[in-house]
Amino acid sequence: MNGASAPIAAVRTRSGEARFARAWERLLACAHEGADPAELPLDGLGPDQQRLLAAYRELLAPSPDGIRVVAHLGQSLDGRIATEPGHSSHVTGEADFVHMHRLRALSDAVLVGAGTVAHDDPRLTVRLVPGPSPLRVILDPDRRLGPDYRVFRERPPPTLLLCRADRQDAARLGEAEILGLPVEDGTVQPRRVLDALRARGVRRLFVEGGGVTVSRFLAAGCLDLLHLCVAPVIIGSGRDALCLPAIARMDQAIRLAPEVLPLGGDWLFLCRLRRAPLAPRQTQEVAMAHAATAAAGRDQLQPLLAP
Repeated sequence: MNGASAPIAAVRTRSGEARFARAWERLLACAHEGADPAELPLDGLGPDQQRLLAAYRELLAPSPDGIRVVAHLGQSLDGRIATEPGHSSHVTGEADFVHMHRLRALSDAVLVGAGTVAHDDPRLTVRLVPGPSPLRVILDPDRRLGPDYRVFRERPPPTLLLCRADRQDAARLGEAEILGLPVEDGTVQPRRVLDALRARGVRRLFVEGGGVTVSRFLAAGCLDLLHLCVAPVIIGSGRDALCLPAIARMDQAIRLAPEVLPLGGDWLFLCRLRRAPLAPRQTQEVAMAHAATAAAGRDQLQPLLAP
């Protein structure tokens, strides 16, 4: 690039960034203020930017059963999310971290498993992009976690801890509310999690990790979308991104037709899945959920949105 063309390229880059920022503001308005996603401005954006924004808009599409579920994993070329001891900083690049923060900002709740909290002590807030921080949901069926993690000490945003009903021995853990759920096959099933969150008004759930938690939601048929970011790195051994029940034949495999787009130095695979719909909510159950929330007072987590 010669000296004369460099300033022109810089101006075009800033112009493209400004257009993307305006489109992002519109997406936030669609997610949280009821604006029409069909009016998302895409003029002047590059094709990859348009495809990425279209992927975010897809998350905002209404779901027949009232909740839409997206999961994300960042992995190496050989399917690892961390080394054997658990080091994962950083498998994917900065653009993927920004992407995760965008998914948080568009969602009503972000969910991680107990292992992710124990290993990473994440905040699960939106910091890298404009947008609100969602409800933080921690899935800890056996109540392994103590109160010293940041999600239990810091607020806002609020935190909801989900566990087995027979392991709920208190109403709160630090700043977090504890909700016990029924046990099936020895644990809390993903569909029970979706039912509980839908009852609290969650319309968009982001399952952020870790690999075990995402795998359980995928195996249970409880994902609408899976965003799989693949970095051009080979770890060689370590923790698998996905671990599903063994199959005997290839016709039992989950075969996808993903859309693939560049994300910084990585590749983002946008995988669309067929989630089994939840059962319709009964009018009595809705009324009971609202009554229980209202009676709990200001320290109780309020529904984020009207069901």
